Amino acid sequence: MTIGKIGVIGAGQMGNGIAHVMAVAGYDVVMSDISQDALDNAMNTIRGNLSRQAGRGKISEEDMEAAIARISTTLALSDVAKTDLVIEAATERESVKQAIFEDLGPHLLPHTILTSNTSSISITRLASRTDRPEKFMGFHFMNPVPVMQLVELIRGIATDKATYDTCLGIVERIGKTAASAEDFPAFIVNRVLVPMINEAVYTLYEGVGNVRSIDQALKLGANHPMGPLELADFIGLDTCLAIMNVLHDGLADTKYRPCPLLTKYVEAGWLGRKSGRGFYDYRGEVPVPTR
Repeated sequence: MTIGKIGVIGAGQMGNGIAHVMAVAGYDVVMSDISQDALDNAMNTIRGNLSRQAGRGKISEEDMEAAIARISTTLALSDVAKTDLVIEAATERESVKQAIFEDLGPHLLPHTILTSNTSSISITRLASRTDRPEKFMGFHFMNPVPVMQLVELIRGIATDKATYDTCLGIVERIGKTAASAEDFPAFIVNRVLVPMINEAVYTLYEGVGNVRSIDQALKLGANHPMGPLELADFIGLDTCLAIMNVLHDGLADTKYRPCPLLTKYVEAGWLGRKSGRGFYDYRGEVPVPTR
């Protein structure tokens, strides 16, 4: 089917990035959130990111203005439902996502495709709570969305070929690369990445190294662009913990047990960059390790 208008639910880091790339590719976008402040901040972020792209010659000033004009914002979920495709990019909690899809249901157009940007939750289970499991799939972008080239496409057990092909076409139109993943906990990227981060936290917890030495070791010894603890702060420690819990619960293997230190940081509200403290303290001019 032809997609002209896309709804994005959630105006946070992922949601505003998705709205950005969709608008640049020529789609009309309706972005919603429960907070007007979040929507205003998202539009400011999008304008700033587009301006940087224009300054580097990646897009023209005209294309930048046209992309911004394609994005509208709303506090009403019913506005998002009147689109060809919905991308849910809310908090990584299954109860929140289920409630969103249930609220959307009565307002959806008959042809609307539903997708979730979840990084780990079962697509089949989310789809089963809707009236269109055949038109539901995982549409997982990487962070930061305007920069990262990969999108994971995850089919639930009921997802039909037309839905998959439509989403694949969108990925190609926005200039990114699709990786098809089966619907098992955390899919491909986070199935590999987040246990590595969790192991780095165990390495810190057990005193094998401190924050700085662990990150330096992986950057210089494995040629990673960012150390695992620095990356955890960038992703959000609450998100990392949520993914580890999904893996541990879904696969029933003790190797996915979240590190107690990761749990403790989340309990403290030290969630990484977004809260000002995580494995690093970001409140000063230069990030300082907290352990």
